[in-house]
Amino acid sequence: MPANTPLPSADSTRFVLLNTSHPGNVGAAARAMKVMGFSDLVLVQPRFADVLSHEDAVAMASGAADILVRARSVASLAEALDGITVACATAMTPRDFGPPTFAPRDHLPTLAAGVAQQGLRVAFVFGSERFGMRNEDVWRCHACLSIPTHADYGSLNLAQAVQLIAYDWRCALAARGPKCSRGACVGGPKSRGVIAVAQAWLMPSSASARVATTRAPASTSVAPLAIATASSRVSTSAQRGRTSTRSVKPITFIARAAAPPLPRADSTRFVLLNNSHPGNVG
Repeated sequence: MPANTPLPSADSTRFVLLNTSHPGNVGAAARAMKVMGFSDLVLVQPRFADVLSHEDAVAMASGAADILVRARSVASLAEALDGITVACATAMTPRDFGPPTFAPRDHLPTLAAGVAQQGLRVAFVFGSERFGMRNEDVWRCHACLSIPTHADYGSLNLAQAVQLIAYDWRCALAARGPKCSRGACVGGPKSRGVIAVAQAWLMPSSASARVATTRAPASTSVAPLAIATASSRVSTSAQRGRTSTRSVKPITFIARAAAPPLPRADSTRFVLLNNSHPGNVG
């Protein structure tokens, strides 16, 4: 999605972080929110009282310090949810009791419709890095979102989870509001065509499965699966509103092809160029 695509009702969304223990995660979460157009951040009983001004938080926010400045720290989840109409918990696995559990992309379009039609105010609640969300906190919410991950390793970093939810929520809201001007919005006609071709490429029929594939079909512009991401260039072009459909297609493909199970996962390589922060590699 182009960086300059307007988001309807962005201020109707709140991100709530419970009992955070690492200031860097708070800063990274603020950055994840800002790049998707959100700004309402509330912390509930963080480990460090000065977390919003902590040097690690400010460093990891990397340009999103304004989100930290406007953020609030409160004593309880009830206080954090004040004024919210619908609260969504996040959990790696479904709970035996409590609200129903959904994959984000199955549930968020319905919520987005409620924002557009009924003026709903939505909160996404994330648990502590150490122990996730407590049952009593999950039970306060109306729904639980579980991000699909690999069956053998489903542990997401807090800021990564915020980024994924913020991205899917942005796409759901944008689908209800102004259309993406360059055809690169996930779910748009162009992206659906790219995804269909890419998925067919990854999951060939049994008749063609024996054919070794080293590149995408000539009829598409999907990049090979060895995708190099130069983070600084992508970030800069997005901030200037110059992200092209060509550059968005590989990113869209990776995001939408992530539903498990993933066949031929070992055919995928992620390449990071000129990294400066060891934490980002981890």
